[in-house]
Amino acid sequence: MLLSDVVTTSAAVGATRARREKTAALADLLRAAAPGEVLPVVAWLSGTPRQGRIGTGWRTLTAVDVPPAGTPSWTVQEVDELLDELAGTAGEGSARRRRELLNRLYGAATADEQRFLHRLLTGELRQGALEGLMADAVAVASGAGQAAVRRAFMLSGRLPETAATALGGGEGALAEIGLRVGRPVRPMLASPGDSLDAALAALGTGVVVEYKLDGARIQVHRAGDEVRVWTRTLREITAAVPELVELTRALPCSAAVLDGETLALDDDGRPRAFQDTMSRFGSGDDEGAVLLSPFFFDLLHLDGRDLVDEPLETRLELLSGLLAGEDRAPLRMPGVRRPTPEQAAAVLDGALDAGHEGVVVKDLAAPYAAGRRGKAWQKVKPVHTLDLVVLGAEWGYGRRTGSLSNIHLGARDPDGGEPVMVGKTFKGMTDELLAWQTGTFPRYARAEEPGVLYLRPELVVEIALDGAQRSSRYPGGVALRFARVLRYRPDKTPAEADSLDAVRALLSG
Repeated sequence: MLLSDVVTTSAAVGATRARREKTAALADLLRAAAPGEVLPVVAWLSGTPRQGRIGTGWRTLTAVDVPPAGTPSWTVQEVDELLDELAGTAGEGSARRRRELLNRLYGAATADEQRFLHRLLTGELRQGALEGLMADAVAVASGAGQAAVRRAFMLSGRLPETAATALGGGEGALAEIGLRVGRPVRPMLASPGDSLDAALAALGTGVVVEYKLDGARIQVHRAGDEVRVWTRTLREITAAVPELVELTRALPCSAAVLDGETLALDDDGRPRAFQDTMSRFGSGDDEGAVLLSPFFFDLLHLDGRDLVDEPLETRLELLSGLLAGEDRAPLRMPGVRRPTPEQAAAVLDGALDAGHEGVVVKDLAAPYAAGRRGKAWQKVKPVHTLDLVVLGAEWGYGRRTGSLSNIHLGARDPDGGEPVMVGKTFKGMTDELLAWQTGTFPRYARAEEPGVLYLRPELVVEIALDGAQRSSRYPGGVALRFARVLRYRPDKTPAEADSLDAVRALLSG
């Protein structure tokens, strides 16, 4: 298969908003791919190289200036092998070698292929084939059911490998993919709930109401004495969080997979700033700056028994047993099972009084359905919040002269296109945050015009707002009301931002 076949499909997917047409185009390409081509093709059309980071920054890529080829010649396999070489280039002379490889790559590519490669390698490829859409295309191309593909993707954690398995062996091969201790599982996500009363009315009495912390999601695997920790984006941080490793290693089990949140607490047991927690998720150089406390709320495996298909109530019973005892009780996320409305309200009040965000209401009968914002888990916060993508920023005036201030906000397109602009805000920004934005945003620049710097859609920011209103000012037909910045979310990717549908759900009639 030629690279030009992938580029043509990418353009076709980006040119339509019809999900069925996007899926059909992707499925046709997957059927035509040879077995060794599936991994890179699925990775590329999901927006990232198979190799992940290849060691070339935006400035290096934008400096490549070679004339395009007249006719396509690159094959998928050849490009993938060259990206392997790029990713493996290190040490003395590596910068020169990367330039040589990039010149070779771009020099044999047509103009359309150059544009595709540049967008792929800079993280700007938003042709509509996000993971959910690609998973549907894998199901169509392989003849396997969507449920089988999504379950295998959940357990393997990687869509390209799931696609190769599905296309090579169908639903039977997918069924053989199981939970493996030491391989992270895509996390189950909660949908925003309108209110505590609405969440209880929707889910009934068979629920658990737990604290919603202002922390970071973690998944912890233990196999014997080996403990490994991942973030919600499945980035391993084991070396940076030795206290979490030590606490997990002390649990009375030989194997476990735990889901939870972690955060830094002050001396009074109240949450410290979110940035303090995220400062620990780096390389480990700042070990000991703050201690992290884990709060576990789910159990996916215990001593040889996989639990993802078990109802939440069963998982919680086993988790309670694992964390029984005065010394381990603080590791359990606070909450109440099968509460009365009064008890549920008390849990929410207790969470807010302790400085946390709110509560999560969970259906006790639900299995663990990773990677999807279904209604089985609903998060309730007293203030509406959305995670949105920063699309640009305007230079300030007055006392903000010289600072990048008013940010442009985009919601994720549910059909997989570019983020859709839904508003702007300059509220909630401290002097420290303004300085950070001004120093950081230019690294993500994609274009500039007088007064405005447009950014590649890579940064996610959490916004508080009073609601939404219909508006013809923005392409989504909706605008945010009284939006203000709460914090940036380095633990989230643009694919995890809230969708345009989530913004529209806040419309008041």
